[in-house]
Amino acid sequence: MALELPPLPFPIDALAPHMSRETLEFHHGKHHKAYVDKANTLLEGKDLAAKPLEEIIRAAAKSGDKPLFNNTAQIWNHSFFWNCLAAPGQKPEGELRKEIDKSFGSLEALLKKLQDEAVGHFASGWAWLVVKDGALAVTSYHDADTPIAHDGVKPLLTLDVWEHAYYIDYRNARPKFAEAVLNNIVNWDFVARQLKAAQSLKAAQ
Repeated sequence: MALELPPLPFPIDALAPHMSRETLEFHHGKHHKAYVDKANTLLEGKDLAAKPLEEIIRAAAKSGDKPLFNNTAQIWNHSFFWNCLAAPGQKPEGELRKEIDKSFGSLEALLKKLQDEAVGHFASGWAWLVVKDGALAVTSYHDADTPIAHDGVKPLLTLDVWEHAYYIDYRNARPKFAEAVLNNIVNWDFVARQLKAAQSLKAAQ
């Protein structure tokens, strides 16, 4: 089956003023869609086309197929990113808040570390909150690289720091974009579900 562009998991105006309808129309409707269209072209006639997206990404990474890896990884990264966003008002609670305090001291310290990672990341890429070696950690990956291509890394939250993610609303001010998103429109319920899934996987192993 051909890969498809997933719908946004929120109304297109839900993130304003921190992320505008126009940004989402371009970022989701054009950039994300372009990765889907290109990946489908690259997969034409290949056995991999029938595989799940994550399996395609790992196979492309293993074989060194950069065009296929870049486009499929960007599909996955963007889909994950949209799920990390929600209308303003959420705060981390329960087990997630406990783990944040344990690893970083406070929510404010985590957000500052994530913002610094996003702003300090050279050129295009993604800043991530992940579970690695049994603990929460902040890291970043260049270009289309993604945690699911790395053993032992479970993604919880990401921030897109490609310029197309923020140029309409913030021009070249990546620090303002990172601060606005991380402090206002994170879907902490989604992050908590990712943590629970990572912990369940660890227990099963």
